[in-house]
Amino acid sequence: MKPLYGNAVVGQSGGPTAAINATLAGVVRGCAEADCIKTLYGMRNGIEGFLKEDLTDLSAFFDTEEKISLLERTPAAALGSCRRRLKDHTTDKETYERILEILKKYDIRYFFYIGGNDSMDTVLKLSNYAKDNNYELRVVGIPKTVDNDLMVTDHTPGFGSAAKYIAVSVKEMLRDVAVYEIPAVTIVEIMGRDAGWLTAASALSSVGDGIGPDLIYLPEVDFDMDAFIADVRSALSRHPAVLVSVSEGIRTSDGEYVGAKGSATDAFGHKQLSGAGKVLEGFVKGEIGCKVRSVELNLPQRCAAHLASLTDISESVSVGKHGVMAAISGESGVMATILRCEGENYSATYGTADIASIANGVRSVPRDYINEAGNYVTEECRAYLLPLIEGEVAPVFEQGVPKHIIIPR
Repeated sequence: MKPLYGNAVVGQSGGPTAAINATLAGVVRGCAEADCIKTLYGMRNGIEGFLKEDLTDLSAFFDTEEKISLLERTPAAALGSCRRRLKDHTTDKETYERILEILKKYDIRYFFYIGGNDSMDTVLKLSNYAKDNNYELRVVGIPKTVDNDLMVTDHTPGFGSAAKYIAVSVKEMLRDVAVYEIPAVTIVEIMGRDAGWLTAASALSSVGDGIGPDLIYLPEVDFDMDAFIADVRSALSRHPAVLVSVSEGIRTSDGEYVGAKGSATDAFGHKQLSGAGKVLEGFVKGEIGCKVRSVELNLPQRCAAHLASLTDISESVSVGKHGVMAAISGESGVMATILRCEGENYSATYGTADIASIANGVRSVPRDYINEAGNYVTEECRAYLLPLIEGEVAPVFEQGVPKHIIIPR
């Protein structure tokens, strides 16, 4: 299929990561090399900014290799983000008419959206709308999420760096909690509402010395308070310093989140979670009575670019560039994917998948990646995770702190 000639637009949506700007850099690089794309615009704050016609000329701004390289090392979403879910175009004609108006005004023929599950829903709806209204537009989603829960793709950009931060942080905490002989329990709460990939990565803290968390609990297995206390007691009988990793999304057999806070939900209807670690801290204190603390890793899990995975950053750039190539070759209504190659040594290639098979789905940690007792991960899980955190990206330092790039308005 012949390429379309015109301009392109790219946006970032959902939670930021340490690698989402590396993916943006891949899109910038791909568009700069494409003769059929004259100008790449960036939409501020995702589809919300697009509807406000809040666009910036990325082709003009990223005019040097130094700027693009610095973008690859800058955490969070340089264009800003949003969590807006579009309604179907059959029930919200006004919004889509506005979208079409802006597409025509700027002669946009390529639409790239970097995001996770809910962002891919936007890609699906916009692709369907353009097709139904005979507007020549190629819409491609490019994966992003620290949760690693997108369907089809082997893993997602942003996950490897977050997993590396978790593995390193837990390893350092293990050194810290081991200095005293007093019985104590440390509970580390890690991101992951519906999928426990990030919490599973805490097991990688045992690389080198064989010492990792005593217990790991993921949302894929029903959480039992009594079994949890029995597990903790057993660990304390072996050594005084016990460290437990828990996903924020752990839930009991009735489906209730351990860390649910009231009934507040976000724009996509997801319950806002807070405090699984704090709940378990109180429970251990009441049932066992030993010293106990809870630690929530919080935002550093997704913005610690100073500890980014080289594998993650390199693949993030490549999958962004691949998304551009796929669109130019004629694909639309797809998401760029990362495919793990077979072989003893890790390598990856890139492809695309129909967006309808991805949007709104959740890729959970397989049950065979979790031990029978449901309180740790298997060696197969560790083997899957380990290559994704390997390698380091050296930050550019300025007067002792990392230098980041800010896209001006």
